[in-house]
Amino acid sequence: MAKRNKSALKANRQNVKRREANRQLRSKLRTGLKSIRKSLDDKNVEGAKTALKSLQSLVDKMATKGIIHRNTASRYKSRLSAKIAK
Repeated sequence: MAKRNKSALKANRQNVKRREANRQLRSKLRTGLKSIRKSLDDKNVEGAKTALKSLQSLVDKMATKGIIHRNTASRYKSRLSAKIAK
């Protein structure tokens, strides 16, 4: 727990809020990645393409906010689009 002064308590509240928001976004990212991989395993390329569009937006947003590194975001998008192109 944070020290008992106002700024430390406020910082702790902010950290809890941010951590929860980041966890939700990371969870969405992992779910999206799984759905694209499953679509590709089922030979559903069109479904994977539409899922990739929404996932790219999410990945870019996460990279902008600093939740994931921008190179990681680029790597995700590159590898998935290469898999779909095959």
